[in-house]
Amino acid sequence: MMSQRRGIHLDQSELLCKKGCGFYGNTAWQGLCSKCWREENQREKQKQIQEDWALAERLQREEEEAYASRQQKTQSQPAITPFSKFEERKTKEKSSKVNTVTKFFSPSTKTPPKKDAAPFEAQSTPSPSSSANRQTSVDTDEATREFIDFLKPLKLGREIFKRCRAFTETMVYKRDIGADELSECVQDFYQNLSDRLSAQIKGPSDHVETIMDEVEKYMMTRLYKEVFCPETTDDEKKDLAIQKRIRALHWVTIEMLCVPVDEEIPEVSDSVVKAITDVIEMDSKRVPKDKLACITRCSKHIFNAIKVSKKEAASADDFLPTLIYIVLKANPPRLQSNIQYITRFCNPSRLMTGEDGYYFTNLCCAVAFIEKLDGQSLNLSSEEFDLYMSGQASPQWPQATGASSCSPASTAISQVHKRLDLLTGLGERQERIMEKARQLESDLIDWTDEVEQKVQSVLDSFPAETPIPAASAPSETTPAASSAIDSDNVESELLPPPLKPQVFAG
Repeated sequence: MMSQRRGIHLDQSELLCKKGCGFYGNTAWQGLCSKCWREENQREKQKQIQEDWALAERLQREEEEAYASRQQKTQSQPAITPFSKFEERKTKEKSSKVNTVTKFFSPSTKTPPKKDAAPFEAQSTPSPSSSANRQTSVDTDEATREFIDFLKPLKLGREIFKRCRAFTETMVYKRDIGADELSECVQDFYQNLSDRLSAQIKGPSDHVETIMDEVEKYMMTRLYKEVFCPETTDDEKKDLAIQKRIRALHWVTIEMLCVPVDEEIPEVSDSVVKAITDVIEMDSKRVPKDKLACITRCSKHIFNAIKVSKKEAASADDFLPTLIYIVLKANPPRLQSNIQYITRFCNPSRLMTGEDGYYFTNLCCAVAFIEKLDGQSLNLSSEEFDLYMSGQASPQWPQATGASSCSPASTAISQVHKRLDLLTGLGERQERIMEKARQLESDLIDWTDEVEQKVQSVLDSFPAETPIPAASAPSETTPAASSAIDSDNVESELLPPPLKPQVFAG
């Protein structure tokens, strides 16, 4: 059994940060946690800045020496702009790009003094000019109201709201910078605000985490359109690639992955459907915390399906193959974009510890496994794997070598193929029935047209007699129409004869 899992098995130590800090790592951060990744990134940037300065100084010295030598040779040559001014201007531009978020924690010079004295509710209402430049959706307005209601009882609520609003308004104008820079700005803001709250709020750390969760919800709801799958990244290209990859792997069965789940059990089947629904629902959420909640619910449904199938507690070795199977069946929309969005803009403490971080790390490993899936992982030869991927063949189990498959897999695969053959026969029968139904419909239409033609020809051969006008006098042989009307009135015979006009001589 372990040989079957050699391509999928993952030690729990591989989920942790490579630096050995004890937090969960992430493939997007080269196996590091968010804290170690930020520190490593800062060191790389500082090293790059020092190298740039050293290069700039060397170029400046060389330019000054060349300029001095030219000045000595030709005194009449017009002066040129020293390279130092150009380098100074270049340095200013570079320093302006390397900004931190600490400036958001200092009083802004652009804020009018009267706004500080305004009520807290008044600060939540944007000015007409800002609302004209920004289209606020229903979700954004609702998130703003909920954030204000949450901050009202807090002593620092007004200050927190001012800084969050100022930061989000500034980030809207930074949509053209790279996604890593956007992530760094947001993560710096999270870190600085969390440190400030921890220093001022005395009490358990859970209170600060709750405030940071609301801060993340408010900010990411407002910035979602600007920071989710930005145009400066290749996230959309990765989404299409992973979707195409998963569609090409549609032939992978539950037995190939050695997933300990029996979908014949109604409760297990229901848990699998719920897990698929949750991982698909992740794309409809805006806040990273809500997307992580979908992943957590999906994972808990997977553990429940394994527990019911095995009638014992699920292990981590069973969880990862089942998660891979769920992702293959669901093929979630914009999977890479959602993973990158959570990685870049989620509260870092949630990704480093807790069940959310554990399940998210496993999802990243599942996606990485799907991207690198090969025949060896499924106990197939490279030729068989290529044939299945190209669609030229379908899996036929068991193989000639009995050791290459799981013991109960051969019977299950045989039943699957029998059912597929039965479905194929039913499809052919249905096609024949539909063809006969279409022929019957055509015959009915022809028969209807033929009957209508015959009826019309009979009517044309025997024209109807011309009816007698009602105003003509009734004949002696034919009774008047009025008599037929008054035939039931027996007293009509007793009526006197009608009066005849008489002419009197005048």
